[in-house]
Amino acid sequence: MRRRPAVRVLVVDDSAFVRKVLRQILNASSSIDVVDTAMDGLDALEKIERYKPDVVTLDLVMPNLDGLGVLASLPREGAPRVIVVSSAEADSDLGVRALQEGATDLVEKPTALATDRLFGLAEELVRKVLAAAEAKVHRAEPPLAPPPAPGAIPALSRTRVVVIGASTGGPLALTRLFAAMPAGFPAPIVVALHIPPGYTESLARRMDDASALSIVEASDDLPLRPGLVVLARGGTHIGVRRDLTRASVRFVETADSSLYCPSVDLLFASAAAEFGPGVLGVVLTGMGDDGLEGSRAIRAAGGRILAEAESSCVVYGMPRRVLEAGLAAAVAPIDQMPAAILRHL
Repeated sequence: MRRRPAVRVLVVDDSAFVRKVLRQILNASSSIDVVDTAMDGLDALEKIERYKPDVVTLDLVMPNLDGLGVLASLPREGAPRVIVVSSAEADSDLGVRALQEGATDLVEKPTALATDRLFGLAEELVRKVLAAAEAKVHRAEPPLAPPPAPGAIPALSRTRVVVIGASTGGPLALTRLFAAMPAGFPAPIVVALHIPPGYTESLARRMDDASALSIVEASDDLPLRPGLVVLARGGTHIGVRRDLTRASVRFVETADSSLYCPSVDLLFASAAAEFGPGVLGVVLTGMGDDGLEGSRAIRAAGGRILAEAESSCVVYGMPRRVLEAGLAAAVAPIDQMPAAILRHL
C-alpha cells in the first residue's frame, strides 16, 4: 500500500524560540515535513513562493508584514492552507479577522512568552495541520446577495428555535450566512462553533456589525427572542430551556471529556428535548461527526435538519455524516443556505 506523501509545512513566527518549538513538534510526526521557517511576513511570502508548502502555520503580529497582510497577499489559486497560531489574550480580534478572511483553523498559544509551555500545543497543532492539508482553500468573498425582503419571511412558522453547528471553516461560513439573513427573522438562533476560548466575543461583535440580526456571545440564562443570534462561548457547553414565560440559553457542565466544547450534539439534543418539532437544525462545514447524534435527536422529535453542500465546505465532515445517515431534509451551499432556512421555517 502506497504511503501518502508527508504534509509540507512552513512555520512563520517572529520569535526564534517559537519557530524552533513548532518545528520540533511538527517534525516529530512522520506525516509532516517542515520545509523551512520564516521570521516575518515578507520572508513568509518569499518562502511560500519558493517551497509551495501545503500548510502554513502563521503568527499574526510580526514586523515588516503581519499575518493578515500575508493572508491578503496569497493567490486565490494554489495557495497553502493557513493555520493561525496566536494568543487570544493579545490577538483575539486579529485571529477572528484571519478566520473570516480565509484561514482554515486557529491554534491558541498557551502563553505569549518563550517558555516550554508551548510544547502543550503538540497534539492539537499536529491534528489541525493534518486536517488542514485535506481542506479546501476558501478566501473571503464579496457579500452574498442582499437579505431577502420582509415579504420573503413566512407569515406563519412552526420553528421556535434554529440551532446551528460548525467547526473548521465555520467563522467564514457563519459570517456569510448571517450577513445575508433578513431583519425580522421570526425565531432565535443558537450556534455551537468549535473555536478556542477567548475568540467568540470578538467574532460575535464582528458578525453583528455585518448583519441585520443581533448577534451576541452567550451568557448563562440569556433570554432568547426572535432575530437574536447567540454564539456559544469557546470552551463552554450550552443548551436551551423554556418554561411557561420564556426561553433562554443555559450553560451546561458535563463529565464527558470526549465531547467537543462547545458540543453541537449537546446543543441539538437540548433543543429537541425542549422544543420538539419546533426545531430547525443546520449543520455547516467541519471535520468529525459532532452534530450527528444531535441531528438524530431533532429528527426523532419531529424537527428538521439542513446540511451544507460539499461544494462550499472547507471540510466536508460533519454535514457528510448527517447526509449519509439520511437525516437532512435539504442540502445547500452556503450562499443558498439563507433561502433554504427561510423555506424550512
